[in-house]
Amino acid sequence: MYRRRRRKRTATPLLAGLLTLATVSSAALAVPPVSLPRAAVVAGSFFSAPEAAAAAVRQAVDDALGMPPGEESVPADTQANDLTETPPETAPRPEPEGQAVLDAAPSSAPESAAPDSAPEQASESSPPEEMPEGMAPLLETHYGQGSGPGYVQSGAATVRNCTELPDSDVAAEMMQPLPFSVEVGGDAPQVLIMHTHTTETYELAERGWCDPAFSARSTDLTVNMAAVGAELTAQLNAAGICTLHDTTLHDYPSYNGSYAKSNATVRAYLERYPSIKVVIDVHRDAIQRDDGTRIKPVAMIGGMKSAQVMIICGADVDGNLPNFRQNLRFASRWQDKMESLYPGLTRPVLFDYRYYNQDLTTGSLLIEVGGHANTLEEAKYAGRMAGEALAALLAGDAAA
Repeated sequence: MYRRRRRKRTATPLLAGLLTLATVSSAALAVPPVSLPRAAVVAGSFFSAPEAAAAAVRQAVDDALGMPPGEESVPADTQANDLTETPPETAPRPEPEGQAVLDAAPSSAPESAAPDSAPEQASESSPPEEMPEGMAPLLETHYGQGSGPGYVQSGAATVRNCTELPDSDVAAEMMQPLPFSVEVGGDAPQVLIMHTHTTETYELAERGWCDPAFSARSTDLTVNMAAVGAELTAQLNAAGICTLHDTTLHDYPSYNGSYAKSNATVRAYLERYPSIKVVIDVHRDAIQRDDGTRIKPVAMIGGMKSAQVMIICGADVDGNLPNFRQNLRFASRWQDKMESLYPGLTRPVLFDYRYYNQDLTTGSLLIEVGGHANTLEEAKYAGRMAGEALAALLAGDAAA
């Protein structure tokens, strides 16, 4: 659950270091043993997300030939600052062959707040008049961009400033250039896509109600966050930005310590591939009311229904994020690019006192792609568009 008030870190640097050392050896095993040449990276995208990779390559060819894009191709859960603190949540179990999702007790703590408590404007659809007994309502909600004090304009989008920094200071920082540049067309990895909570998943069918016993977690990489990460990865690789995708289950078999495990994984990648400039931790939100109603943030884009995307950018607390200003520049630029290309895709950036391992690079961000009430297809569609926007931003900045 993301919190709306300032949190102080209670985990000391020593504790965080011990947790990292305890997991680095196992996490390092997930790192590819050798640098990936361009052909291998693109080929890998076809295995992890064949439809997305094919569409991305078709788009790249069309762009090279000057052809218009095809109409088909475009389509929080979060943790406290403390690395050791996690919500009491049911851990996923490996499913038997053919079973895609986990049937478990519902989470005892929803990750995000109900939409009527969020300050950004939201419009909701009506719940279905009839639904099976024992099921819970599912409401579609579109979150608009915020305005007024606490919201800072970021081109076509906004940043929700939940820090003690004046809005004017936030706006001034967002106008600064990106602190990094990426290489386009090379073999050295530039971007790492990964997942601290890999087992997070979505509804697998479109309907107006949900099963309150559905835990929205799965170890199946074809239906959990790895499937969404594969969409981003395919778009970046097709644009010539060498991108690696780590699918380690950092939250399985134990949810506790997920961020310490993913911290070790990211550090191992950065040590092996110092060329990496950007690290994106891909999650999904979980917005639920006290009565069990689950909320799905959606937008209609290109005639298709998409999950909405929210970037979370941490601010420094007692020196834990010395590079937070550089991350904020990146968050605002990516947000603006997504909303410019695909109006309605994004919720305002959440700029708050968080951690999420965002000290590891000057391009480290967490994104929430939809919520546990969205369908997998809506989330993959959103991931595809977020990847296209990120590729356009990074490639354009490199060419400038």
